[in-house]
Amino acid sequence: MARSALLNVMVQAAFKAGKSLARDFGEVQNLQVSLKGPGDYVSQADRKAEKLVREELLKSRPTYGFLGEESEEIIGTDGAHRWIVDPLDGTTNFLHGIPHFAISIALERQGEIVAAVVLNPATDELFTAERGGGAFLNDRRLRVAARKNLSDAVIGTGMPHLGVANHGTYLVELRHVMGEVAGVRRMGAAVLDLAYVAAGRFDGFWERGLFPWDLAAGILLIREAGGWVADIDGGNKPMDDGSIVAGNEYIRKALHEVLHRPIPGK
Repeated sequence: MARSALLNVMVQAAFKAGKSLARDFGEVQNLQVSLKGPGDYVSQADRKAEKLVREELLKSRPTYGFLGEESEEIIGTDGAHRWIVDPLDGTTNFLHGIPHFAISIALERQGEIVAAVVLNPATDELFTAERGGGAFLNDRRLRVAARKNLSDAVIGTGMPHLGVANHGTYLVELRHVMGEVAGVRRMGAAVLDLAYVAAGRFDGFWERGLFPWDLAAGILLIREAGGWVADIDGGNKPMDDGSIVAGNEYIRKALHEVLHRPIPGK
């Protein structure tokens, strides 16, 4: 596959940070589990990875803005372009030695995501996409799964955890979805889960309470793989809303309808 100069910059930045995270991942499994130790260690890994990505991207395009999970936003003098970065999506997996985490880099141009990179350093799986150019896993072209019925579908999701609101809403949604699908999976890294939708591994996905860096790269991957993305209320701005429902045309629509079923007794 031919990559643009910009996408090559993004891939290079992801691999540079990925080497750092892979080294840290090997060490974190050997740390004693204590609130202070591993938590601090993972925070250091996050910040170090974001610093590497930011330096690499801004070295190539110093006028672009930068929005990352671990640092204050940089407003670029360019005005039209912004990098959106999550240096470690799936921190809890990382902390527990579970090899399902990713570096996510997206490029936004005048409010639209135009390029995306998602790298899992533990498996060396590299997902890339450019607007109008398709989505790829390493060098293989991606298409979303073709299943049309929820009864045949495996659906990914993200569950609210300790300290996060809306547990009750989620449990109602989960109950409705569980009764309609072949399986539900909670993997713990939203952007990588969205990449799995693009790759056809998941037929669909839904989650609330997300941030732009959780969503940006995954949204483009799915769209370029022929999929559909919306927020849970059916709008077209999941990054503004912080929620997402994704899949092919049929699964996304069916999943949206299930998620909006009335709660019994109300």
